[in-house]
Amino acid sequence: MTSITVATSDGSASFDAYLAQPAGAPRAAVIVIQEIFGVNEGIRRKCDTLAQAGYLALAPDLFWRLEPGVQLDPDVEPELQRAFGLMNRFDQNQGIADIEATIRAARIRVDGGKVGVVGYCLGGRLAFMTAARTDVDASVGYYGVGLDGLLGEKHGIANALLLHIASEDHLVPKDAQAAVHAGLDDHPRVTIHDYPGEDHGFAAEMGRRRSEQAAGLADQRTTEFFARHLA
Repeated sequence: MTSITVATSDGSASFDAYLAQPAGAPRAAVIVIQEIFGVNEGIRRKCDTLAQAGYLALAPDLFWRLEPGVQLDPDVEPELQRAFGLMNRFDQNQGIADIEATIRAARIRVDGGKVGVVGYCLGGRLAFMTAARTDVDASVGYYGVGLDGLLGEKHGIANALLLHIASEDHLVPKDAQAAVHAGLDDHPRVTIHDYPGEDHGFAAEMGRRRSEQAAGLADQRTTEFFARHLA
């Protein structure tokens, strides 16, 4: 497993990021933003798939201040509860600063080329925040939680943002989903896809949450989105 060290924005510390490199020169870079389960095998597989498609992929360890290197399995109840505990202690603003530092590191590795982000669960929320607060070139969020509470930042979205919403997400009530649509459907840089009958985590690489057909459709849309906006 290959990882690199990324310096924090203020240079006072550093953290690890999983690195997957393409066979040839990268077409662009993509930052994969973790779920609440750390940079586990599923997140690393997301990076590996992106590398196979020609991207340099990085997954920063965003929980490094709390528990460096943590890897949890959502199908194991004690590990699920541990993940919720980490999420509750996690400083999301610091997380965005670490993502921004990773974007800068990735840009250097692709000679100033384009950088995108894709996030899942907590990472889906952070992908929205990254789109609104940084110079990232394209962002994708899968089943982000609490996006309705972030709509006040939508004016900051300067580049393309794609959101995948699970219609039966047990963590995102219907009224919250409706608020996201009401707030973003007319935004010129935002595209939203709904997945009827699907629950939170449907695009996980493995485990009980995965829904094969919906995951395949969402991932195809993400592939086409990055091909268009990171070219």
